[in-house]
Amino acid sequence: MASISSFPGRDIVGDDKTISFAHKLATSDAFKALFKEGMGLVEQSAAYLDGPGRIEAKSLPRIEALAYASESMRLTTRLMQLASWLLLQRAVNEGELSAAQAAAEKHRVKLSPQELASNTETFAKLPSNLRDLCRHSLRLQSRVVHLDELLYKRKSANDTAPMVIPVHSQLAALQKAFAAKA
Repeated sequence: MASISSFPGRDIVGDDKTISFAHKLATSDAFKALFKEGMGLVEQSAAYLDGPGRIEAKSLPRIEALAYASESMRLTTRLMQLASWLLLQRAVNEGELSAAQAAAEKHRVKLSPQELASNTETFAKLPSNLRDLCRHSLRLQSRVVHLDELLYKRKSANDTAPMVIPVHSQLAALQKAFAAKA
């Protein structure tokens, strides 16, 4: 019989008795869908920025053209970070890397929640395709950052303390009272 620690869903930073929901999610069909969405967004963004986006950017006034350049660079950087994280997690899921190896390599992938750099008024003047890609990438990044935090969070001192369940203390008091009468 396999021990709990041999399952890929075990918490990589916790003890061998805890099965992590995050790890189950990361190895599920939901992760496959997230991976497909992320890689699809990378392809869609590259096609847009190299094609229609290039043409649209040339027709923008100076301020909007600078905002376009800034947002497109941020979009590209964000998508490369997301793709790196997704590929790293897929390697774990497929057994190419252990969870511990992925945690050690993860420092190279800088995931941090972002917002749009341009002010709202300028951003609204950018081509709608770029705005849509930026918003989609930010939503995807938010989901990946959340999953990353669940998977690779470091336990604090409070996490290692046993959970106090009020019923247990009440049962212990009752047992003590009955033991004293016997």
